[in-house]
Amino acid sequence: MKLSKSYAILTQNNSNTDQLVQNLLRNHAVPGLTEFQQLDGLLFSRSEINRYMDEEERHDIKILTKDSEQALKTMSSGEQKKALLNYLLDQDPDFIILVNPYDNLDVATQAQLKEQLQDIASNKIVVQLVSRLDDILPDTTHFFKLDGESLHQYESPDAFWEENKTESINFNGTIPPPLSPISIDLKELVSFKKVSVSFDGRKVLDEIDWTIKKGEFWQLIGPNGSGKSTLLSMITGDSHKGYGEDLTIFGQKKGSGESVWDLKQKIGYYTPAITNKFRGYHTLENMIISGLHDSIGLYVLPTDSEKQLANEWLHLLNLKNRKNDHFRDLSVGNKRLVMMARAMVKHPPLLILDEPTAGLDDSSANLFVALVNKIAKESDSTIVFVSHRKEPQLDPEYIFELRPSENGSKGTTSSI
Repeated sequence: MKLSKSYAILTQNNSNTDQLVQNLLRNHAVPGLTEFQQLDGLLFSRSEINRYMDEEERHDIKILTKDSEQALKTMSSGEQKKALLNYLLDQDPDFIILVNPYDNLDVATQAQLKEQLQDIASNKIVVQLVSRLDDILPDTTHFFKLDGESLHQYESPDAFWEENKTESINFNGTIPPPLSPISIDLKELVSFKKVSVSFDGRKVLDEIDWTIKKGEFWQLIGPNGSGKSTLLSMITGDSHKGYGEDLTIFGQKKGSGESVWDLKQKIGYYTPAITNKFRGYHTLENMIISGLHDSIGLYVLPTDSEKQLANEWLHLLNLKNRKNDHFRDLSVGNKRLVMMARAMVKHPPLLILDEPTAGLDDSSANLFVALVNKIAKESDSTIVFVSHRKEPQLDPEYIFELRPSENGSKGTTSSI
């Protein structure tokens, strides 16, 4: 008999999610979830999409897209998840396990998927493994928390929400000043004027007007494929699409002979993928000092003033006692904080944070956002924060939103 129950399991960055999922799918005994030993379940996750994508690419076996000419890898994240969900529902399992179902989706697609999952949960058992409280479906009946491999069950929904409610976080101390300030005598750091961009004849950006001034705090939003990455790559100098357009970066018009290296010297950039480049045995102290030299690792003897600066940052992050620990041994959340300090150590005139909280649990995300807010208030660095998710604690001054249309995305500016 199929029961209409909905289970929420709040995961953290230390949770052994894979083991729990496999135990449920293989009908192994799980305390508090023993009824699943008699049921057949299927998995809705990013890893499943990657598995089917691998089958399609390696063996030309189309499973999720058998009724479509389009390859799975060419679909957007939203289209891929829709294809997987339809495939799972066609098999009519007793229960479906959802692992962070809204990751990598824009706000509108998240809302559409949540509505669909709510409908599914009304007549099928749903097990939600989510790292964010906002992702839990309404009318959820059973609540758990996964700490490492330990699964804790709550006696009531009220007990769950009370224990896991998010609170404002503050860092003690002030942002350490740079050793050598980068002087920029400009009010406008970035200026797009009627900038349009096309790829293979398809217009992606349509007459974008966006001016970023010194000291401002921006959030850049827009659905998948709206052109956010294209905008960023033109600012950082990683795209040639700005040539021939009215685009000015740090007072120099694109294509006027500007040096990409000089450009990058004025920009701090962080995206979680950068973290994967640091695979060696780098101490936390050396990680932050390496930001002064723009190097992957530290290959010069640090000066006393560089060490002192690094330790001031570690003190701010409550990591001073771990300065000789290896970066690779940190939790995911603490790695992000150290990488943020590394990006900010020179106080770059422009700091770009590209999906910096992706994959973090609520606690780690709140901590990271608190650090961003503090940097915005206590430094002269201009911040551009890019995110699919609306971080509730984030405090930007302005929002630049890309809205797709048939002729490419339009840009709109709003003040908070």
